[in-house]
Amino acid sequence: MKVIIVGGGKTLYFLTKSFTDKGYEVVVVNRDHEECVQMARQLKALVIEGDGSDPQVLREAGALGANAVLAITPNDQDNLVICQVAALQCGVPRILAKANDPDNAEVFQRLGVPAFSTTQIIGNLIQERASMDEVMNLLPVGEGRVNVTEVVLTSASQVAGKHLRDIRLPENALVAVVIRDGHAMVPRGDNQMLPGDKVILITLPENHGTVLKSFTGEQQ
Repeated sequence: MKVIIVGGGKTLYFLTKSFTDKGYEVVVVNRDHEECVQMARQLKALVIEGDGSDPQVLREAGALGANAVLAITPNDQDNLVICQVAALQCGVPRILAKANDPDNAEVFQRLGVPAFSTTQIIGNLIQERASMDEVMNLLPVGEGRVNVTEVVLTSASQVAGKHLRDIRLPENALVAVVIRDGHAMVPRGDNQMLPGDKVILITLPENHGTVLKSFTGEQQ
């Protein structure tokens, strides 16, 4: 798999290292000469000095044969243009842009560019951890369109003691896994939910709060 990453800094360094450790072919595009020299010495990746929003630079980086382009520069407008050029002019099948301003993530999506906001992801994690002890973690996936949440059931949970078939869930919500006494199972209708169970829920952002309320009794 060939991945082109446009940007710089520690985030790019650790992403590139992670990808190369997995055997991916990685090309880094960065405008800063000194940073390029440093990354070329430290990383097992091809480093190209240039403007990633320039179609010619992307082509030189091998975008015509790349599987994915990731734009993580500090400038949201650059990230948007980089992904648009990669998709429309170079035919890259997978693109992803970092939205430094969380408000821009939705704009990117409307323009056909999948985007993520680290500020939004971290904010969601902190909010969920602070508002409910039973919620152990929250992981937005699919560019933030799907939430995977782990909830620990207590004796006060509305669903404790109920069979899965008797639990009314909203549309587009799923109890994916139940972890009990260290053993994981994919539950079926006749499985009973018990206090102490760790329940992995898959929800959409619009029904996330409703589903959590049904499992904990707390309003989000």
